[in-house]
Amino acid sequence: MSHDKIILGIDPGTTVMGYGLIHVQNNQLKLVNFGVIQLHKLPTQPDKLKRILERLNGLIQEYKPDEMAIEAPFFGKNVQSMLKLGRAQGVAIASALNHNMPFEEYSPRRVKQAITGNGSASKEQVAAMIQKLLNFPEMPKYLDATDGLAVAVCHHFSKGIGEHNKTKGDSWTAFLSQNPERLKK
Repeated sequence: MSHDKIILGIDPGTTVMGYGLIHVQNNQLKLVNFGVIQLHKLPTQPDKLKRILERLNGLIQEYKPDEMAIEAPFFGKNVQSMLKLGRAQGVAIASALNHNMPFEEYSPRRVKQAITGNGSASKEQVAAMIQKLLNFPEMPKYLDATDGLAVAVCHHFSKGIGEHNKTKGDSWTAFLSQNPERLKK
């Protein structure tokens, strides 16, 4: 069965938002594009949210991704930061929904685990693995861009089963039946 799709990965942020696009064809990954949306110079939160919406709408119209994967906010100590991050994530999700694009969320730990095998990996470790996997020559200035790619790759590795598609029946048995190649004999 041939799968041919473009996945948009988003690392939400309120200062810098990372994004990455990968093309999956016959289970082979190919880098399409990656970068960041700069938000730090914008004076207000509404200005930042508007910029996120405009840039993501532009990326979606240009690259026509089939699916979006986004990193879910993690619980931090600063409630105001969490609220702002949640708004940025909500705008990104609304952009996907506005284009009738399915989306899925992944926890930061799950993304790191999928890419490096270590849920506590650093941004630099994730970036190095993504660089190897997608074979691009130069590391970007902002690792938020490689984080966006990591979310897209995690989505592919997870067969599109993120936080929304989990059911109470999720188990190791279900995982192994969906991933028989992962079982060592």
